[in-house]
Amino acid sequence: MSIKYELIIYWSEQDQSFVVEVPELQGCMADGETYEQAVANAQQVIEEWINTARDLGRTVPVPKGRLMYA
Repeated sequence: MSIKYELIIYWSEQDQSFVVEVPELQGCMADGETYEQAVANAQQVIEEWINTARDLGRTVPVPKGRLMYA
């Protein structure tokens, strides 16, 4: 599956890991000890989020690309 959702990636000092948020998919987050691991985990979580939404008959948002924040 090709992932086209925007990822917000940051270091969490509190968790001592990289955190990835997927703002277009409500509640979709992942983490990892390395940047690369966090992104790989996010890809897996995104696929699971989408599969679960489809199984439940919910709408899966179309990726919008770069989001603008105030």
